[in-house]
Amino acid sequence: MTSVYDEFQHSTLLDRLPPPPASEENLDRVLEWMVGVGRVAPVAGSGQTEALWDLLAGTAAQDVTTARVLEPHLDALAILAQVPDGVDLGAVGAGADSTWGVFAAEGPGVRLSAREEAGRWRLDGTKPWCSLAQQLSHALVTAWTPDGRRLFAVDLRADGVQPEPGPWVARGLRQVISAPVQFEDVTAVPVGPTGWYLTRPGFAWGGIGVAACWWGGALGVGREMLAAARERENDQIGLAHLGAVDAALWSARAVLREAAALVDDPPSWLAPSILARRCRQVAARCVEEVLERSAHARGPAPLALDETHARRTADLALYVRQHHAERDDASLGRDLLARAERLGEVDAGIDDVETRSPFVGTLGVPALLRSADLLPVGGPSW
Repeated sequence: MTSVYDEFQHSTLLDRLPPPPASEENLDRVLEWMVGVGRVAPVAGSGQTEALWDLLAGTAAQDVTTARVLEPHLDALAILAQVPDGVDLGAVGAGADSTWGVFAAEGPGVRLSAREEAGRWRLDGTKPWCSLAQQLSHALVTAWTPDGRRLFAVDLRADGVQPEPGPWVARGLRQVISAPVQFEDVTAVPVGPTGWYLTRPGFAWGGIGVAACWWGGALGVGREMLAAARERENDQIGLAHLGAVDAALWSARAVLREAAALVDDPPSWLAPSILARRCRQVAARCVEEVLERSAHARGPAPLALDETHARRTADLALYVRQHHAERDDASLGRDLLARAERLGEVDAGIDDVETRSPFVGTLGVPALLRSADLLPVGGPSW
């Protein structure tokens, strides 16, 4: 039986690509590499979801910042590939070499609005938490229309677009500045109808892609633990931490693998939002355990003296906060309870164990997953 470090060496797809450049040396080179990856990376739900998430995890295992830059670019390309009626990207000057972000966060006291005039859409207002807006060429942004939230493609270098330089005092992901962008009468093109972005299954799949990045970052920390353990005498405490980290990584990886299979061949009962929040919770808990056990096992030295380790752990600690901890747990619990209550309302007179008992399903699959009508919760935080 191999450890997770031996069994997962690299993504097969990543091995066929040029090695990702180190993010701390030249972010422009990372963006160039990212564009090349986007030309060959599969889309979630296309039959190669595991390969996609392995690519993201393998990148994060090497450099968390690089994965943080890559993931939204691939998500944007997937969204554009999935949009039902196509997008007039030429209207915003986008092409094969464009670098993409996805800006879907909302914040108190700010709002980005979209209005249609003479058949053209214009954006005005402020969008918070726009990562790398000063470096990227284009973005998909959510804006408020009279009918609700809608997704638009925009040229970040167009007149009227003003990315703010901060504030950004983060010690992790220092180069991935996530700050507001001001829009004033900016041309935009719709990407799907109103509400489509948040309700499509791909919204959930993108959320699991982020979890794969978190898991890959934790794998990098675990590999460092293993390498350090091989160079010294280990007491029982150090061995316990090493074994627990391996088990946590293996468990989270098993969840991601099963989720990839479900995404590629979705059963009728699959609820994308619930699956995504379960995966993200498992991956986030894994990251938190790995970071804590690494610090307990290795002490302050690598955090103070090892540049790669210090940067990796700082990057990962900030990145995983895209998971909203107990608030996301509560969101999952609320939707599970709502589903159970709906099942209970139709229970009378139906001799079906899956309907009567929401925690029991065919082949051990919880029937709580079988809620296709549950809506995704929120958007990415930044």
